[in-house]
Amino acid sequence: MSAAVTPVRMPRYGMTMTEGAVARWLVAPGEAVAAGQDLAEIETTKITNVETAAAAGVLRRAVVEAGRIVPVGTLIGVIADAGVPDAEIDAVVAAQAEWVVEAADTDAGPVDEVVTVGALSIALRRTPGAGPSDAVPVVLIHGFGGDRDNWMFVESQLAAERPVLALDLPGHGASGTEIGDGTLKTLAGAVTGLIDALNLPRAHLVGHSLGGAVALAAAAARPEAVASLSLLAPVGFGPEIDGGYIAGFLAAERRKDLKDILGRLFANADAVERRMIDDVLRMKRRDGVPEALAAIAAAVFPDGRQAVDLRAEAASLACPVAVIWGEADRIVPIAHAAGLPAGVATSRIAGAGHMPQLEAPAEVVRALRDCFARAGV
Repeated sequence: MSAAVTPVRMPRYGMTMTEGAVARWLVAPGEAVAAGQDLAEIETTKITNVETAAAAGVLRRAVVEAGRIVPVGTLIGVIADAGVPDAEIDAVVAAQAEWVVEAADTDAGPVDEVVTVGALSIALRRTPGAGPSDAVPVVLIHGFGGDRDNWMFVESQLAAERPVLALDLPGHGASGTEIGDGTLKTLAGAVTGLIDALNLPRAHLVGHSLGGAVALAAAAARPEAVASLSLLAPVGFGPEIDGGYIAGFLAAERRKDLKDILGRLFANADAVERRMIDDVLRMKRRDGVPEALAAIAAAVFPDGRQAVDLRAEAASLACPVAVIWGEADRIVPIAHAAGLPAGVATSRIAGAGHMPQLEAPAEVVRALRDCFARAGV
């Protein structure tokens, strides 16, 4: 297959997804597309998301019609340069069976694993990259009370170009409840320790909220290991934070109470689905998790305020830095994006709250790719 031909496959959003449907094509066959442009709406039993084009070119074929359900990995379209002969496109379509990911093929999709970093046990999801073998991987770091599934809308799109590792911070998700002293330094050490344990020479770090502060602290501690740094609604650029959210999240034990609290994360509170509530409740009911979360909150958000100021650390970095913020963020004010060091690329996303990677994944992916491109790796 020519390098000028890019297959478009049914993506996988999370480990449990096995099939999906093209709800509708956003580009008609024969139309030109830019890399990162919205290409198709993908619908599963749980979510609807927009898949973007991994490369520029022309949508030469829409192989799967709107409404049809197909397995993850199925060829759904073909992007290619206008000069590629139709015969070559037809050959790709004819061989579409090669693009179906078999359930038993663990190399084709995300794999869960657990890595020991000192006294800490770090769970992560590793998604192989479809790009060059030497592509620098992306490490995704979620925020307080979250887990690796917070990245499910962007993982497959990023994995079209490079390996993606989405981790659970200590005390979160499927990671162990040992958190040390729960400070930012310890959490950042878990990330740099993970990078070392996985023998990654360099990585693009992407952090959300608390994970943004963790990523920034890790980059400042180990700048030689970080190719670029992208921060979504990060902690660390001002003292204000919705302390009521932190306290409410820690205290919520009933589904209704938690739904009200989680609604603050989104510009539209209706985005909180039952699955999200159930997943968070399940995590909070694990032995040791409530205590771990409370200790992290006490260390990083004492008295409902941010305890760390990382502007100097951001200014010290030589790698590309991007900050991405939802304009409707009610947890960490977007005003903290003002006055950042020169050279920091700032993206403001209209209509998004504190969870832009879930609310506006296509725009987040575009901003991340821009930051990676600035790094040149």
